Amino acid sequence: MIQRIQSIYLLIAAILSGGLIFLVNFWTLENQQIIEILDTIYDPRFLIKSIGISFFASALLSVLSIFTFKDRKKQFVLGRINILINFYLLGVLTIQSLNLSGETIVSEKGIGIFFPIVVIVFLVMANKAIKKDEDLVKSVDRLR
Repeated sequence: MIQRIQSIYLLIAAILSGGLIFLVNFWTLENQQIIEILDTIYDPRFLIKSIGISFFASALLSVLSIFTFKDRKKQFVLGRINILINFYLLGVLTIQSLNLSGETIVSEKGIGIFFPIVVIVFLVMANKAIKKDEDLVKSVDRLR
């Protein structure tokens, strides 16, 4: 059913990965050019291009996982894959933030770099709820 708690966690993860990334800056270059998520998709470097693709893949997997509520094992696997994508995204964003210029007058790094951490937390909570549901169904099957 869609009204379970893991669906809410997955919806929050999808909103963070797919929606809020358009409202925040990821970093600012030395010439005061602000880099947003759509700018990363059109970048010629593959590592930077993978940032935008990974955010959209994470949002798509979260939405897909919401609608696979009848198959809890598949939902759990999709959540794990999504966690791995967000760990990759966290690593790439960390590497990119370390390559940016340091703290001169204002911070060059935007708040968008921390979104994968929050998404990972919500995905882990969703997977815990999915596992709890699966264990409940298995215990009821044992009683029959």
